[in-house]
Amino acid sequence: MNTFNDQQLHDFIYAEARLLDEQKFEQWLALFTDDAHYWMPLTQGQTDPLLEGSLMYEDMLLLKVRVERLAGVRTYSQQPPSRSHHLLARPEIETSHPGHQPEQGKYVVRTAFHYVETRMEQQWLYAGWATHELVTVDGALRIHQKRVDIVNSDAALHGIQLFM
Repeated sequence: MNTFNDQQLHDFIYAEARLLDEQKFEQWLALFTDDAHYWMPLTQGQTDPLLEGSLMYEDMLLLKVRVERLAGVRTYSQQPPSRSHHLLARPEIETSHPGHQPEQGKYVVRTAFHYVETRMEQQWLYAGWATHELVTVDGALRIHQKRVDIVNSDAALHGIQLFM
């Protein structure tokens, strides 16, 4: 079993954000396991995405549909396309998280971020934390779950088009 050091975990998080900002969505999807989820809780401290409402709780099928929609020529809400920029704090390895088990190829990394999404003359700024639950698959890191907690998750939000 490969184990990954802190720098390799940090590099993975930075590379994932860069793929999103460069709109390399197919490559980004390849970072996820087949049973992965992308979760954006509605409330602070939310513990269950199924028993409580979420802003997003998407499996791979839904993530693929969103990526296909973004690439579609008839996706008028993306003419011209939205753009994004992630500004990440240094990722923190969550060694006390029960899911962080390096000896089993499981890692939990939490990263504070500022995220800007823009389209035409409009620009939106979101701040929050991304928690990546990573697993080792065939010697490489993959995302089993990405949880995105935005600071103002309970506010009336503009329609987020891309991925934080």
